[in-house]
Amino acid sequence: MLRALDIRDMLIIDRLELAFQPGLNVLTGETGAGKSILLDSLGFVLGWRGRAELVRQGAEQGEVMAVFDLPKGHPARAVLEEAGLPGGDELILRRVNTADGRKTGWVNDRRVSGEVLRRLSDTLVELHGQHDDRGLLDPKGHRDILDAYGALDAARAEVRHRWTLRAKARKTLTEARAALDAVRAEEDFLRHSVAELQKLDPQTGEDAELDARRRSMQAAEKVRDDIAQASAALGYEGAEGAMARALRWLEGAADRADGRLDAPVAALARAMAELDEASHGVADCLESMAFDPRDLEDTEERLFALRGLARKHAVLPDDLAEHTAALAARLEALDAGEAKLADCECAVTEADAGYDAAAAALTKARQEAAARLDAAVAAELAPLKMERAVFTTRIEDAAPGPEGVDAVQFTVATNPGAPAGALNKIASGGELSRFLLALKVCLSQEQGRGVTMIFDEIDRGVGGATADAVGRRLSALAAEGQVLVVTHSPQVAALGAHHWRVEKQVAGEVTTSTVVALDPPAREGEIARMLSGDTVTDEARAAARALLAG
Repeated sequence: MLRALDIRDMLIIDRLELAFQPGLNVLTGETGAGKSILLDSLGFVLGWRGRAELVRQGAEQGEVMAVFDLPKGHPARAVLEEAGLPGGDELILRRVNTADGRKTGWVNDRRVSGEVLRRLSDTLVELHGQHDDRGLLDPKGHRDILDAYGALDAARAEVRHRWTLRAKARKTLTEARAALDAVRAEEDFLRHSVAELQKLDPQTGEDAELDARRRSMQAAEKVRDDIAQASAALGYEGAEGAMARALRWLEGAADRADGRLDAPVAALARAMAELDEASHGVADCLESMAFDPRDLEDTEERLFALRGLARKHAVLPDDLAEHTAALAARLEALDAGEAKLADCECAVTEADAGYDAAAAALTKARQEAAARLDAAVAAELAPLKMERAVFTTRIEDAAPGPEGVDAVQFTVATNPGAPAGALNKIASGGELSRFLLALKVCLSQEQGRGVTMIFDEIDRGVGGATADAVGRRLSALAAEGQVLVVTHSPQVAALGAHHWRVEKQVAGEVTTSTVVALDPPAREGEIARMLSGDTVTDEARAAARALLAG
């Protein structure tokens, strides 16, 4: 509920403080007194796009503050939470417009963008009138309005869920087709490469092992000849034979040398033992370095094959095993792709069927809700002297989407046999106002309260009993909430629970607008003025008292 509106230096308003109440609040005044400025100012603090120049002439800036009461569970609380703004039972909106056009807004003393203000305004205020392109006159919102009237939240949620499943299944199918097509394009390459790689069967770490073996064999080949020559020099044909012969000769002569050869013989014997050990060591080395030249050829051939395939596939030799597995997996995906594609197509068919069923159920529920709404609006139109008019909720086919397959539009035919059309294109000013009022009464009965409803001269073009019917419906709308109505109709004004008069004053060269709260005697005089014009007669006062008495 809008509790207070504080306006400073906006257009022709110098300073204005208004304290609104629950129920029906009426604002009256002569044409040009400034009633529309109040709505412009309220729209400004709510972030609505309106006039570009709002600051009062001569002022540095204009400012509007609006205070709302927020009961528990009010949808504005969710907007505050999402925006990271402080909440509570009171919501204070403030917005400043400088003379150079800069606009700055605050919510509960936190600076915010105009977008946040507009999101909050959607939960706080509804404006209804002949130029209301944000509400009931906007066909884009008619489907949501019908669904809210019919309490179709659960059916809509099921359609959204089915739409999500459908989109997911179709995406999976598209991806499966793309993957299969990509694999098919390289099928020949994959089959050849996998066969080639699997035949070679590369192992991780094999490149380093083969390279080490190759280097070892190449090194052995270079030094083995020298070792063999050394072995021959140490053997019987070389040093070993010569030393053995020398030892025999010395041993034969030792008996005749009176002991002088004993030491040389012993030293030679020791040398023979060392020589024998050296000879066996060299022989062992030769044996260990022995290899079949074909082993070197085989090692080099495999090493070159590994490195050749690594270059071919642009990977490291040690990554060939993993690359082989990856190519084999892609080949398996190709072989299994047809089966997977068939499964995906079945999933899409199933998801389509689920969505179609949910959408059809929602369409049926909308058609039933539309019939109830049309009947309810027709019942409201009769007291508003529009019993010959026809209101129809038109439901037509639309492209499938998360909200179903229906396009919804409210249409009217003002006379029997006349073609139906959009509300704002078929109905005249007065008719349009009554259509909107009848529709809002029906919707409010189903949707409950929660927002402040503003009706801007919705009674224009009607009078007498019809104006009285308009006023009584506005009063009914305000019974459990808050309605603000700008009116020129005395019948509507008389039904208000709270009454303000907008006045324009001229002092010197300065024109200002102010708003005065009317007590019962002042209300009588204002309604009498609305009945008779500038000259208030006794008859007008009597008629005003009769209207106020109900």
